[in-house]
Amino acid sequence: MQIGFYIIMAAQFFSALADNALLIAAIYALREMQAPDAYAPLLKLFFTVSYVLLAAFVGAFADSMPKWRVMFISNGIKIFGCALMFFHVHPLAAYAVVGLGAAAYSPAKYGILTEYLPHRLLVLANGWIEGLTVGAIILGTVLGGALIQPKISAMLLGFDLPFVDTPIDTVVEMALCVVGLLYLIAAVFNLYIPDTGVDHKPLKKNPWYLLHEFGHCLALLWRDRLGQISLAVTTLFWGAGATLQFIVIKWAEAALHLDLSKSSMLQGVVALGVAVGAAVAAKFITLRKSIRVIPLGIAMGIIVIGMNFVRDFWVAVPLLILIGALSGFFVVPMNALLQHRGHILMGAGHSIAVQNFNENLSILIMTGLYAAMIKADFSIYTVITLFGLFVAAAMWLVRRRHQANQRERDDVIHLDDCNAH
Repeated sequence: MQIGFYIIMAAQFFSALADNALLIAAIYALREMQAPDAYAPLLKLFFTVSYVLLAAFVGAFADSMPKWRVMFISNGIKIFGCALMFFHVHPLAAYAVVGLGAAAYSPAKYGILTEYLPHRLLVLANGWIEGLTVGAIILGTVLGGALIQPKISAMLLGFDLPFVDTPIDTVVEMALCVVGLLYLIAAVFNLYIPDTGVDHKPLKKNPWYLLHEFGHCLALLWRDRLGQISLAVTTLFWGAGATLQFIVIKWAEAALHLDLSKSSMLQGVVALGVAVGAAVAAKFITLRKSIRVIPLGIAMGIIVIGMNFVRDFWVAVPLLILIGALSGFFVVPMNALLQHRGHILMGAGHSIAVQNFNENLSILIMTGLYAAMIKADFSIYTVITLFGLFVAAAMWLVRRRHQANQRERDDVIHLDDCNAH
């Protein structure tokens, strides 16, 4: 790997670190406002709505200029959203602005990999990026939990610069300043990402053209035999992963009697498992073998239901690591396959935008359903059971679809051989 790849990783690490610390700070801000419990999963909904509504435009935007510049602009938008929350704009609205920056950032972040690296290195690169992103999730959730921990927050709030009267008076304001600094570090790394030399398409001014082009790309990827399978898996993974973040917090409070600071750290335990699974997949699974990991998704859904029977912290930790490891092992090869197929069919930025649209629509639907179940006073144990059964059933259907595609392809090859004779 060249030095540019490590700069890309550093930029991604600090941006993801800030995203995840900010989520915990935003949940804390909602609780300080005494907002209803259902507002917490709505944070994810407001964050991801930009990915869905702007999918037709952010892909074209990412392909219209060097990817480093797109990432730099996007981190600036995230800093602005963080500042809005600091100045007491409602956390849901401010987090939606941060989501706007993230939606613009994502096609550039993944698209640059297909421009910068040969396809034979894509699984390895995705393993690194996903592993590092998961590391950022672990540290970000731990950092967010630490910043709101009474002793640490009191110490940080008690720190003053000589002769400078800062407007930082609350735990939330202090946490937002730390998060804003992390976004700033990510933006500095963006400036040093190398230009890949790929020709850029001028950004079309007509929004209807962009919508039509996006619709064409969306249909193209869903019609592709390998593209549709990898897209279905990653779509399910990100929707389930986002919902699992909130399930773990609620479950840890109910089953393990942990407060927000400690239960948020259990999110990091799941993320640690994802990092392990991603690293193993990067080492042992090639692009050609990527489709073989689908059964692990079925296993993950079934194992999630086991959370219902756990009441001890030290039993919970290995279970959550296992759930994360299965997730990381099956999603990294699928992600690499999807990027490869998308790059061939339509170009990096457009491909990632299509991927983001589907994945974040899944997040919107699944976190929305979770919020509705919490509002309807569903037991967290009922939610976990329904969640696990849904994931297992959906992955089983994806596997059946792939097997049908294989049979169809074999029939076509057999027919061509018969015609040749």
